[in-house]
Amino acid sequence: MLKKKPSIHPLAPLLSLTQGLHWSHQRLLAVASQLSMLVIGMIILTNLIITLGERRLQEEWATQRYSELQTIGTLITDKVAFQQFRTQLFAKDELLKQYLKNPTSSQQQKLQESWQELVQHIPELLGIALFDPQGNYKFSTASNFSKDALPPALLGSSRNLGGKEIYTSPLEFVPLEGMLEPYMYQLAWLEKPDQSSMGYLITYNSMVQMLEAIKPAFSSNKSPMLVLDTQGLLYAGVSNLAPLPHMPETLGASLRQSYPALWREMSMSNFGQFHGEDATFVYIKVELTAQPELHRDYFLLSYIRNEDIAARFSQWQNIVIVAALILTMLAAWVILLSHMYRLQHRSRQYSIDVANSLFNSDMGFILANEHARIISANPKAAEFTLVPLDDLTDRSLQRTLNLDDVTHAQMMDQVYRSGEWSAQLSLESIDGPTLKTRVRQAPRISRGLPNLLVTLEDISELTSSRQQAFLSDLLCDNTVATALTDATGKLIKINPVFDQLMQLNGDLNHDLASLLANDLGNQWPRITAQISMQGQWQGQILCSPNLRHSNCLQATLKGHVAADGEIDYIVCTLEQAADRIRGPEQRSFVPHRSTILLNLPDLERYFTSLTVQSRNHSSLLLMDINPEGMLSHMSDIDQLETRQQEVEVQLLLEIPAHYQILHWQLGKLIVILPDTDAIQAHHFALNTMEKLNSNGLGEGISIGIASYQEGQTLEQYLSNAEVALKRAKQNNDQNIGQAFTRHHP
Repeated sequence: MLKKKPSIHPLAPLLSLTQGLHWSHQRLLAVASQLSMLVIGMIILTNLIITLGERRLQEEWATQRYSELQTIGTLITDKVAFQQFRTQLFAKDELLKQYLKNPTSSQQQKLQESWQELVQHIPELLGIALFDPQGNYKFSTASNFSKDALPPALLGSSRNLGGKEIYTSPLEFVPLEGMLEPYMYQLAWLEKPDQSSMGYLITYNSMVQMLEAIKPAFSSNKSPMLVLDTQGLLYAGVSNLAPLPHMPETLGASLRQSYPALWREMSMSNFGQFHGEDATFVYIKVELTAQPELHRDYFLLSYIRNEDIAARFSQWQNIVIVAALILTMLAAWVILLSHMYRLQHRSRQYSIDVANSLFNSDMGFILANEHARIISANPKAAEFTLVPLDDLTDRSLQRTLNLDDVTHAQMMDQVYRSGEWSAQLSLESIDGPTLKTRVRQAPRISRGLPNLLVTLEDISELTSSRQQAFLSDLLCDNTVATALTDATGKLIKINPVFDQLMQLNGDLNHDLASLLANDLGNQWPRITAQISMQGQWQGQILCSPNLRHSNCLQATLKGHVAADGEIDYIVCTLEQAADRIRGPEQRSFVPHRSTILLNLPDLERYFTSLTVQSRNHSSLLLMDINPEGMLSHMSDIDQLETRQQEVEVQLLLEIPAHYQILHWQLGKLIVILPDTDAIQAHHFALNTMEKLNSNGLGEGISIGIASYQEGQTLEQYLSNAEVALKRAKQNNDQNIGQAFTRHHP
């Protein structure tokens, strides 16, 4: 572990600065998604605040306007009650009483002048009229009102109200100066003391003038007030402003038809609010008369446009938008700062982990000061130098690494001159490992010389492997041709003798089966199978044309079997085969018949030593003891030699005294039969095959028989026997064939 020394503190910021902040693609996506969600959320929140603010303003306006409508409704009711009181005063006027007592033209004129003066001074009073007891029109002030007779329901005993009460009519329209004027009339019954009728007095009152009289109760001209009856007909309140969709624009129009949704809400309650697409409406039902017999109910309706609400809220809306922008920017900055903080924190932690992992890795690290005295070291350094970790502190680097004075001086000079020094140091003298040592300058912490950072790597195994590889190369550099192949026979490495023998010129793009196609190609699967079972295979290569000499080679293929039982490598060695056929020797004796001759000259001397009679009547047997499938021109030497020895022993036990055997080739025997014709030779061959079969040696043996022709040489004699042998191999019954035979008398 690192000791808490001030000299190594600058390493951590160096690692942090080197590591830096890296914005990964995943983190960029996270920041982008968070910022997008922030913007979307702030837009939704801002719209929600603006909407709620506008709705709140609408509710405040509706509350205030409802209160105003209540006040206006009360004022209108009071106004109508006052008009009734005023109509009673007009009915009790002295001029009217005088006229009724003395209905002369002068009295009528005085009364009309008095009424006209009242009409001029009272704005809402449109006119006064007098009707006789039968309800017929008598006279009135100048007006456009109807002069028809009064309805029968208001005359005499058929009326519902008492004589002192005032009848108030529903709102009606009258054309004045080219415009419809909404009005209502009030009727007073003029009675005698005996309650007989003297006539009827009617006053006409303008609803518009009545509303103008109480206009100071309105809060704004942009919030008009409409008067409608219980059927939805508009009687007052047409505004000069831009028309509102679905609202009636002329007097007498029906709200019930133009705005059914609003009228449905109004008809179901006496007061309330209605929020439409274009405006907010407030309504209240007002009863103009207090008499229970008369129902004069009307709706007072007011509205404010949504755009007017938005205009009123525009200043607050701008404040909300600016505040939302500021909050969005602050929140975005907080998001970026939080990500940068996490990146900085993770980068610093990563740098610390990297430093710890580097210093506590499988390599040894030593930190020394400018005087090459150790400041700190990790456990691996203590393990490599065979010094306890606690004892390494303040220990000399030269003593720790067993450096002599010259090497130490060279190291310090090269480190401070070029910044780095490296070498392989062996600690065998203290039974330590071989270390690859690298000394370089650490980051400077002051104006003086920098500290030294020493890296130690144990290369003992590498050194040992190199030494073993060198020894293996020396071992393979001999006179025996050696090659290393994989399981398929592909060349991996060869020694110079093999390269020269096969004339490869260093090219390893070959395999044994192709190099020795005539000898190994057809036998490779069987050879690898034998290597897997027995560990190696040995055989002769009969004079490959790739070789520089014609002598046969003995090939030994030894396999290296892996843990799973499969062959992974094969070592092939090629040696000169032992000469089984001796060279020609001068021999003056004739071998005994029990001796198996080893070369053809011995057989020639034996054949020449025969008498002419014995030679001319002789036969020659050529035996091939190589079973089919064992080997053709290359043999498994151990197996074939063992088999041949067993066959030879059997022949020696059974052969007649005057017959001679020659070990001609590996796998082939020659038997000379003196004084034996073809029939006798055939019987001998049959008996021999029976003996061999009885001993389990007859498998794959073929025999060719030839008779001697006068004047033949031994070579011609042998050629005829080879022809017979070919015939024998073609005969599947007895494997015995004859050629150039004759029968002696």
